[in-house]
Amino acid sequence: MMGADLDLLSARTDRYPPIEPYESGFIGVDGGHNVYWEMCGNPSGRPALFLHSGPGGGCSANNRRLFDPERYRIILFDQRGCGRSQPHASAESGLRANTTAHLVSDMETLRRAFRIDQWLLLGGSWGATLALAYAQMYPGRVSAMVLRGVFTARRSELRWLYQEGASSLFPDAWERFVAPIPEDQRSDVVATYHSRLSGGEEGGKEGGDPAAAVAAARAWCAWEDALMTRPHGNHARTPPELQQDDISLLALARLEAHYLVHGAFLEEGQLVSNAHRMSRIPGVIVQGRDDAVTPPRTAKDLHKAWPHSQLHLVPDAGHSSTEPGILRRLIAATDAFACT
Repeated sequence: MMGADLDLLSARTDRYPPIEPYESGFIGVDGGHNVYWEMCGNPSGRPALFLHSGPGGGCSANNRRLFDPERYRIILFDQRGCGRSQPHASAESGLRANTTAHLVSDMETLRRAFRIDQWLLLGGSWGATLALAYAQMYPGRVSAMVLRGVFTARRSELRWLYQEGASSLFPDAWERFVAPIPEDQRSDVVATYHSRLSGGEEGGKEGGDPAAAVAAARAWCAWEDALMTRPHGNHARTPPELQQDDISLLALARLEAHYLVHGAFLEEGQLVSNAHRMSRIPGVIVQGRDDAVTPPRTAKDLHKAWPHSQLHLVPDAGHSSTEPGILRRLIAATDAFACT
C-alpha cells in the first residue's frame, strides 16, 4: 500500500516553502555539551526528526522543507560539536564525549524532553548512520524511517572512500587530496589526516600549527566535494563546505576524521547485521545509482536485512540530496508516511 502512495505522491518536484522555527533552544547533555534544537511546522503534527550529515555538518533551513509543514511537527538539532551547538569542534573540547553512543543518547534526551512517544527519522549519509544506530537501540520509539545514501561505516566503505575505490573515479582530486601527505604515510589516509586535524604534530591543539590544520581541513572537504558531483553527470553542485569560514570547515573535518578513524564507534558491520531489530519499522531507502560517496551496495545489503524497507535506486543520480530524482523521492516518502 505504501509503495502505491509513493508513486502517487511523487509528482512534487521541489521542497516545501521556506519556514521558520516556532520554537528553538539549547539542551544540556553530558560532557559539557549544549545541543541546539528547533521545531517547525505544525505543533500538533506527526513528529519527525531530521538528522544532518557529516558528522559535523549541522542543519540548514532547507532541511526543514523536506516535510509538509501542515502535517509534520519537524524537529532538527545540531549534533555535538557542530552548527550552533556548544562547544564547537574547532576547539579540542568539542571532541570530548563525542561518539555515536553520545549522539544516540542526545536524540533520546530530546524525545523525552519534548514528550514524544514515537517519531519518524529522516537522515542522509551520516544522518542515515545515526538513524540506524538509534532505531536499533530504541526500535519502539521509531514510527518510520527515510534514509538517503546509506553509510554504515564498514571497513569496505571506508576503504572505498579513503584508500582504493573512489580514487580511481576521481584520480585528479585524489592526487590533490594525498599530495600533502608523505608517501610513507598514505597507507592510512584517515589516520594521518586525523592526526593533523586534531592534535598531531601539525594539528590544531595548543602548540600545533593552526594554519596547517585549516589547510588540512580544506583539503579534506575538497576531496569530499569532488565525490558529490557525478562523473559525466549533468548535475552541478555548488560546494557549500568550501564556502564556509575556517572555523566551520575545521569543525567539519575534525569531527569526520574523529569518527571515521574510530570506525564511527561501531562494531564492524553492526548496522546491517542488527537490522532485524528494526523488523517492525517501515522504511524507505533512497539511493543514487551513481553515488560515488556511498555506492549502492550498502543500501542493497541493508534492504535485504531490513524486512519492512523499500529500496529506490534513482537513475542518473549521485549522493547529493539536491539532485532532482533524490529530492523527489525523499519528499514522496515523507508525504506517504504523513498519510499512514
